[in-house]
Amino acid sequence: MDSEGARTRILDAAEELFYGRGIQTVGMDAVRSASGVTLRRLYQVFPSKGDLVEAYLLRRDARWRADLAAHVDATGAAPRERVLAVFDRLHGWFEEPGFRGCAFINGFGELGATSPEVAAAARRHKEEFFRYVTGLATAAGAPAATGRQVALLAEGAITTAALTGSSAPAGEARAAAALLLDAATARR
Repeated sequence: MDSEGARTRILDAAEELFYGRGIQTVGMDAVRSASGVTLRRLYQVFPSKGDLVEAYLLRRDARWRADLAAHVDATGAAPRERVLAVFDRLHGWFEEPGFRGCAFINGFGELGATSPEVAAAARRHKEEFFRYVTGLATAAGAPAATGRQVALLAEGAITTAALTGSSAPAGEARAAAALLLDAATARR
């Protein structure tokens, strides 16, 4: 198996295990077993668990944000509806089997105090998400502050959905975001 193939298999296994069971509860041996690579190969590709955790978070960030943008772009909707499409994607995500909330908040909760890399990855993810939603909101004619408020609604929906096991927070946050957008654009 080439290096890229081994890396992909390891990251696939790590993502499933870390997201499903938590980073601290999963050892490198479990990742090795799930990926089907030797322990030696695992450590050649990722010299430490910290390296693997950071790579997992970076890859998850890129995938999650690309999936969200693809969903919003696929709507072909007017700018206001593009903002609200964020909540439609969240609703679908909340209903996926194994949904456990935000991997970055989960990782930060587990390791943020002791791992600057995990804390930085979580901050980057949130900054990029806020930047994306703010861009959508400003394209819809709302001020940047409204975009940040809409992003906060999305963050609250993610956390609430994880805690309650319900997808309803996506719709509730979507309705609140629509009110915010309408109020912000009516003033302009």
